[in-house]
Amino acid sequence: MTFKILLIEDDESISRLIQNHFLQWDMQVEVPDDFKNVMNTFHTIQPQLVIIDIQLPAFDGFHWCREIRAISKVPILFLSSRDQPMDMVMAMQMGADDYIQKPFNMDVLLAKVQAILRRTYDYKEEKVENVLWNGATIDYSTSTIMTNNQTIELTKNEQFILRVLLEHKDQIVSRDELMRKLWDDERFVNDNTLTVNVNRLRSKLEELSLKDVIVTKKGLGYMAVTKDVQ
Repeated sequence: MTFKILLIEDDESISRLIQNHFLQWDMQVEVPDDFKNVMNTFHTIQPQLVIIDIQLPAFDGFHWCREIRAISKVPILFLSSRDQPMDMVMAMQMGADDYIQKPFNMDVLLAKVQAILRRTYDYKEEKVENVLWNGATIDYSTSTIMTNNQTIELTKNEQFILRVLLEHKDQIVSRDELMRKLWDDERFVNDNTLTVNVNRLRSKLEELSLKDVIVTKKGLGYMAVTKDVQ
């Protein structure tokens, strides 16, 4: 299968490098012709993954991330020279799956992209029954959690983290194990990325009145707890 990737990057030298390198791995990389109308290209090629720079002509990468997230759950990876922690936090809170800082190693970028594609589309094909946990119904096929007539959507990372934790309910799952499962090779993982994803997952669960159901075991990892039904 040839994966289609939308690369929203205005540096032509970087775009060509990524296009040529990824083509060797059966990935077709397309760059928008018009950076004022990126969504036209998105709708035309229907990519399986999007890579976005932050500093772009007309509108920044955060704008296009919001536009894409309004209509699609496609994986999004930020690739930017901006090194402020808040930029990464903003990207993850908007639903990005990862963040790589320039200058970057092409093999690291490729490894992250392959891992995101693998976990997104492999799990999409699995037929998994709904899971009931603390009175909430988790539907892996739609990446949603529902309880008390309320429904929230999860990103692929959030769903994957919750899934791993629930496979070991009431047991501690180490951060290293979560990172290995998420990104296949923990050497390519920014530790802050996991923290942001877990915190965002907790916030969404709290919207459903599921507070303190994912607990941190300091120095050990995380645990999805089963609470007594009153």
